[in-house]
Amino acid sequence: MKPYRVSPRWYLFSHSFFRGHRSRSYHLRVDNLARKLHSARSSVSGGGNGNGEGSFFLVPGATVATLLMLGFLHARRLYEDKKVDDVKEKGIELEFSPDVKAAFLRLLPLRSISRFWGYLTSLDIPIWLRPSIYKAWARAFHADLEEAALPLEEYATLQDFFIRSLKSGSRPIDLDSNCLVSPVDGTVLRFGELRGPGALIEQVKGFSYSAYSLLGATTSLHEIVDTDAPEEHSEHSFTEERHKTSWLRISLASPKIRNPISASPRKGVFYCVLYLHPGDYHRVHSPVDWQVLLRRHFSGRLFPLNQRATRTIRNLHIENERVILEGRWREGFMAMVAIGATNIGSIKLYIEPELKTNRPKRQLLHTEPPDEKIYEPVGTGLTIKKGEEVAAFNMGSTVVLVFQAPISGSSGQYATPSDFKFCIRNGDRVKAGEAIGSWSGS
Repeated sequence: MKPYRVSPRWYLFSHSFFRGHRSRSYHLRVDNLARKLHSARSSVSGGGNGNGEGSFFLVPGATVATLLMLGFLHARRLYEDKKVDDVKEKGIELEFSPDVKAAFLRLLPLRSISRFWGYLTSLDIPIWLRPSIYKAWARAFHADLEEAALPLEEYATLQDFFIRSLKSGSRPIDLDSNCLVSPVDGTVLRFGELRGPGALIEQVKGFSYSAYSLLGATTSLHEIVDTDAPEEHSEHSFTEERHKTSWLRISLASPKIRNPISASPRKGVFYCVLYLHPGDYHRVHSPVDWQVLLRRHFSGRLFPLNQRATRTIRNLHIENERVILEGRWREGFMAMVAIGATNIGSIKLYIEPELKTNRPKRQLLHTEPPDEKIYEPVGTGLTIKKGEEVAAFNMGSTVVLVFQAPISGSSGQYATPSDFKFCIRNGDRVKAGEAIGSWSGS
């Protein structure tokens, strides 16, 4: 029997037939994929016309840039946190020590960089991608998404996500009338009483700055100084203060008081510095019931406010852009300072929505005076209740409180039970609405 053989003609025909069939199937799959991509592009850009062509490429590009930024911030935070934890485990308190990197920051266009970041975070993110990005952010910076008032899909931009509101009851307010509450979720950096000439606020061990410089030359804190107070000198002398304001150290970005007032504030003037991490809840609440008489806006630099910057940049909180609310409450003077930082140039005031921060500077070499607004009616201002939302940051930042509180006149071991006392320690994590200090009232 002869072996069966396939005709060469039949082989060529069958090979061509199946190859053509596979080719047509492949092209059909490619055509279907192209149609799906075109449909997706139309849905993202708002239509299939020529006007939407740029949006298709802009949104993925912005998303990639956002993811890269998140990755960089996460890596930097892990590195810095590890170094700080290693030092704290050894029982060492970090001290002020300026370095070359801090000086290099002055050469960078941090305000422009922050405006560009603000532009990126204001772009709409595709709905299907929002949960992934926000969950990645939460993992990187330990944010609690369970507290968010809305589903993640409803935060159209990163800005909306950063300043998200919380579910009702997530931040109960301590209603004790004899206590101040934290205005933010954050870490306690420094707190204490303003004593001695110049009313110095400690930035970090080894360096302090004047409360008058922080609040501005027109602050009403001047009205509660004691000109008869004895000349007390803390670890920071005015000789050193004058040295810091030599022409080599004068910042052209932010006006400061060059000759701090030498009089001491009366006893009972306190301060508290709270740092907001990028993953923290970013809204700012009122610490007490008070009348906000005025708003003062300093258009300064936008240095970072992390622990490294705090240890290496002089007058950090004075150099940076900040919005100050000043007024009075039942115990006297009250001021709340919201300080901007790199990528956080936008400080939103709910009581004054028209205020715009981190605008391009009109003058390059000359110091711009602070913008000040007195709230109507003059002398009464705006009444704000304890726990009421006042402002918001786009990312982490810092809030400083300067206030009067009840004190009997004695201090130290002779303090009476009715004196104001802080109930926090440096390094504590606090939440908005929790008491940071209290006193025994009548």
